[in-house]
Order: sequence, then structure tokens, then C-alpha cells
Amino acid sequence: MNPDDIKIRDIKPLLEIHDHSVYLFSALVVISLIIVFGGIYLLLKWYKNKNRINMRKATYKKLLHVDLSEPKRAAYEITKYGYFFKEDSQRNRDMYHNLVDRLEKYKYKKEVEVFDDETKSYFELYKGMIDV
Repeated sequence: MNPDDIKIRDIKPLLEIHDHSVYLFSALVVISLIIVFGGIYLLLKWYKNKNRINMRKATYKKLLHVDLSEPKRAAYEITKYGYFFKEDSQRNRDMYHNLVDRLEKYKYKKEVEVFDDETKSYFELYKGMIDV
């Protein structure tokens, strides 16, 4: 048999195989990184907020625990801590100014008398108006 008589089948060229595994792996890595960094961000934000002091609550607590047995010092403390809440509303502002006017007679003097009942009731009313 002659080699030219043999029927030869041609070798076909290589076929391109579409492989999407690289893209899927890259997407999986990116999504995983987003989830991990998002979790770290939320954890840090939670930890930061957990340890933060709420100034309104702290000031309100100080205002509630003002010792009225020492009228001069109490008048200054009420003025100081009450100022923090005066801008909450027009009603609070008016009540604060009214309270400060009543406390004037307990300030700037060497000896002062005890709080009268009207001043105490204004102070209690002001404490009740505050929303924390």
C-alpha cells in the first residue's frame, strides 16, 4: 500500500473552552471581603457607641441630684445644668428664664436663706418638662 493512498483524517484545531471559574472565584473573593470589612465596620461602630456617654442623660442625672440643702451652691448648679435643656422648646426657655430669675436672690450673697416652696415647685416643674 502506498502512503499516498491512505486516507488521512486531518487534525482539527484546538477548541476554545469557555471557563468562567476565574470570574466566579473573583466575585466570591470580592463579596467575602465586603462582608468581612462590613462586619468589622459595624462591630467597631457598635463598640464606639456602646462606650459613648450621652450628655443629655448625664446632665439630667446631675440636675436630678442637686442637693437643695445648700441653696447658694444649688442655685448655681441648677442654673448651670438647666441651661443645657433650655433650647428644647419655647416653653422650656420661658420656664428656665423664670427659674433663673427666682434663683437670683440665692446667688451673689454671702449668706442666703433656704429655698422657698415656690422656687422648689418651679424647679420640680422644670425637671418634669425635660425629655431625655
